[in-house]
Amino acid sequence: MIEDFDVTPSELMKQELNAVIEELVMANKILYNEGVVDGFGHISVRHPEKQDRFLIAKSMAPGLVSADDILECDFEGVIHDAQGRRSYVERFIHSEMYRARSDVNAVVHSHSMSVIPFGVTSQRLRPICHMSGFLGAQTPIYEIRHTAGESSDLLINSQKLGKSLANTLGSSTVALMRGHGSVAVGTSIKQVVYRAIYTELNAKLQLESMKIGSIEFLSEGEAQATAAMADIHLERPWALWKEKALAQSA
Repeated sequence: MIEDFDVTPSELMKQELNAVIEELVMANKILYNEGVVDGFGHISVRHPEKQDRFLIAKSMAPGLVSADDILECDFEGVIHDAQGRRSYVERFIHSEMYRARSDVNAVVHSHSMSVIPFGVTSQRLRPICHMSGFLGAQTPIYEIRHTAGESSDLLINSQKLGKSLANTLGSSTVALMRGHGSVAVGTSIKQVVYRAIYTELNAKLQLESMKIGSIEFLSEGEAQATAAMADIHLERPWALWKEKALAQSA
């Protein structure tokens, strides 16, 4: 008997979508396990088949996300979900990043604690070691008052605010949000998770180094070279973070 192992294009697309969703779920758990998100924060990925949509969890704690919790959202912030579930009010962070930059395929928004001080003081977050060269010469800071005035709740809850945040980010990989947190972007889930984690670790190192004396930051050339180096090795930390997250949830 001859069996037919041909897979139809629609089945291949479904398999690809399921693989992306699985990786997105794991990214939520990794970010929680590594202390980047807690009950708040979110990560999204551009839809693999629909370039004007992205995948993101329903409104819930990242560490609890499962594949059944992933929703589809368009660049207008409209949720496309047969069950009528809601996603995060700050989904406009994600929609406007994807709209502004075709190179961005994944976005993380977090409130990681060591990063917060660099958005509210004159001390700028800059790369202090070779693992955080992606930060570049310095990290831009988003000031929501310039768009929303003096009485906002600091949340990016509209297209207008999302667009202004995307403008502040520009071509950078990370932007701080004064009194709120940060946003990181990447070409893949693994890259943006790496960047979100090492943004927090760089902030911790910088805070500790400031207690000792003046800091010799990476030069612009060193930042570019080390960022390119790290991108080659994303699988190594991802495998470790994944194993730790799975062990934690076992």
